[in-house]
Amino acid sequence: MELDLIFSPIEKNLSSFEEKLKESLNSDSTLISQVASHLLSLRGKRLRPALVFLSFGLCGNSSQDLRGNSCAMNVALSIELIHNATLLHDDVIDQSKIRRGQVSVNHKWSNLVSVLMGDFLLANAFKLLVETESPSLLSSISKATGQVSIGEMNQIQESHNLELDEKTYLQVIAEKTASLFAASCESGAIAADADQKTSEHLKNYGLNLGMAFQITDDLLDWIGETEKTGKSLGNDLKEGKITLPLIHTLRETDKNSRKKIFKLIENDFNPKDFNRILSIIKGNGGVEYSHQKAHSFGEKALSQISNFKDSEYKKGLENLVGFVIKRDK
Repeated sequence: MELDLIFSPIEKNLSSFEEKLKESLNSDSTLISQVASHLLSLRGKRLRPALVFLSFGLCGNSSQDLRGNSCAMNVALSIELIHNATLLHDDVIDQSKIRRGQVSVNHKWSNLVSVLMGDFLLANAFKLLVETESPSLLSSISKATGQVSIGEMNQIQESHNLELDEKTYLQVIAEKTASLFAASCESGAIAADADQKTSEHLKNYGLNLGMAFQITDDLLDWIGETEKTGKSLGNDLKEGKITLPLIHTLRETDKNSRKKIFKLIENDFNPKDFNRILSIIKGNGGVEYSHQKAHSFGEKALSQISNFKDSEYKKGLENLVGFVIKRDK
C-alpha cells in the first residue's frame, strides 16, 4: 500500500505541516534560506510527523482538528527538524555526495555549511518544543535526540568490526533510528493527554516499527534497486557499516567462506567484490534472515496497538507496518 493511502486520515494535517515547516526554516540569512530551499526539495517520507499525527488521533482525539492543535504540530515539526539535522551531520561523517537521489548539502556547499545548518535545525526544533510548555514532551524528545547521538557514536566505534554481534547491532539501531520513531508515537499520545499506559504502548509500537524500518533499510543496501533507493548498492559496506545480513552470514557460514569474506573486505574493499560477498550472504540465508527479523519486529509493533479501538488512525498505523517491511526504497 502506498503512503498516500496510509496517510489519508491525516492528509490535511500533513498539508498544514508542510506549510509550517517552510515557515520554521525562514531566516534573514541568504545562505540559510538557500540551504533550506534545497532541503525542502529533498522531501522525505515524513514518517515521523505522520506517526505523531496518527498516534494523536488514535488516542481519542479524532474530533479535534490537528491543524489547530499547536502542541501536536510543534512536536511533529520539531521531530522532523531533528531528523533532518542528523541526516546533515551523517552526510558529513560519511562524506556522502547524494541524499535522496540529489546532491547532498555538504557536497553542494561544504561540510561546514552542512554542520551549521544542522545546528540551526536543532535550535529551531527545541524552540518549538519549549513553546508547547510541556516538560513531558521536552523530556521525551530530548532523551531520544541524545540516544540518536549515542547510537551514531557507537556505530562509528563498531565501524569495520567484522566481529560485531547481532545484539550489539540491534542496540545501535535502536538508539540511532528507533528511538526517534518511539518518541514520535509517545509524544503524539502525550499531546493528546493520553495516560501513561497508552503512551507506553505507542512508544513501544514506534520502537519496534523503527527497528523493522532500519533492518529493511540496511537490507536494501544489499538487494535494493539503485533507481528506487537513490543510492549505490554496497554503500554501507564501503563505509564500514556491518549490518544484519553480513552479521548473520559470518555467524552461520563455514570457515572457508568466512575467510573469503574477511579477505575481500579487509584488503581495501573493492566494490567489484560486492556481488561475490552478496552471493555468499544469499547462500547462507542472510537476506531471508533479515527479512524474518524485520517481520518479527513488525509483529511486535502490531501487538502494541491490538487492543486499541478500531479507527482510521489504527488502520493507518497497522498498514504502516506492512509498508515499512515491504518497502523497496
